[in-house]
Amino acid sequence: MDISVKTFKIVSTLEAISFLVLLGIAMPLKYIWDMPQMVRVVGMAHGILFIAYIIGAYLMKEKLNWSWGTLAIVMLCSVLPFGPFYAEKKYL
Repeated sequence: MDISVKTFKIVSTLEAISFLVLLGIAMPLKYIWDMPQMVRVVGMAHGILFIAYIIGAYLMKEKLNWSWGTLAIVMLCSVLPFGPFYAEKKYL
């Protein structure tokens, strides 16, 4: 399976945005205004994008000859708000 850097950047950006929407919009709607529907929708989209990001990061390791340490940092960035934006700027 081959993935381009451009495709990984798109997945990375979408994953970051979905995480921020989940944390900043969907979670407050659920816990403050008792509207859990948004968490279901955004949470599912974010979950799929998160898995695509992790797989894409591994494929980028192979393609760009990243060290295991670089891969670990890029994967760690996936669980931090704004992390994928940092990984994109620094490693791609």
